[in-house]
Amino acid sequence: MEPRESWAALAAGGVAGVCVDLILFPLDTVKTRLQSPQGFRKAGGFRGIYAGVPSTAIGSFPNAAVFFITYENVKSMLHHGSTSYLTPATHMVAASLGEVVACLIRVPSEVVKQRAQVSPSSSTLRILSHTLYHEIPFSLVQFPLWESLKDLWSWKQGHVVDSWQSAVCGAFAGGFAAAVTTPLDVAKTRIMLAKAGSSNASGNVLAALGGIWRTQGLSGKFLNTDSRKTSSCAPRQCSEMGCLSLFAGVVPRMAAISLGGFIFLGTYEKTRQLLL
Repeated sequence: MEPRESWAALAAGGVAGVCVDLILFPLDTVKTRLQSPQGFRKAGGFRGIYAGVPSTAIGSFPNAAVFFITYENVKSMLHHGSTSYLTPATHMVAASLGEVVACLIRVPSEVVKQRAQVSPSSSTLRILSHTLYHEIPFSLVQFPLWESLKDLWSWKQGHVVDSWQSAVCGAFAGGFAAAVTTPLDVAKTRIMLAKAGSSNASGNVLAALGGIWRTQGLSGKFLNTDSRKTSSCAPRQCSEMGCLSLFAGVVPRMAAISLGGFIFLGTYEKTRQLLL
């Protein structure tokens, strides 16, 4: 990959990151509060939905910039000599490495942002690995799907997709990835918002997921928050409640990430084309 292409990926990624984060910040705030163990209203409801925006603005440019320069360089290196069958795996590896590098910048600003959104206490170092558990699976789904949709559209029309077409592919890929990885996002949010000494404070993602499921009725009971008493429910009903809890905030998450994928990847492609 030539130096000019690397600089274009760096700048385009940074511009795209700032645009999408500032535009979609209110939806992310709503999603975070929906997933809070305090409940949506106690976590702030619709009050102060721009709380935490300064930390997001500061972290957006370098976070997206280092992701894309890593992604494009790794993709370029792995493409040499590889067959078409390995293309999705190449995109998965490139996206995973990009997320690892980007998380070193993303996690500190994410903690500051979520503290401002819901007012919890949390540890930056404690949640680094758990953010990776959430971000890498998302990128493993989103980027191979995005690249595949672009290749398919390019093949259908006989030429490389335009930036707006890339944006549409990004919206579909982002929405699908958002839906299937929502349980991991819920677990990450619960861990980041956990109070010291609580069951989620240990930071175990699998334990957090299991705790959400069990609390919502896998054992045949669920917590009635109005009377502070447990009551019985049918196994199927409880299982559905647990599933709904694991997918808390899925609608605003899908809406935000689909729109975000359109803006983010469309802006990236357009800016990169202008710089090359």
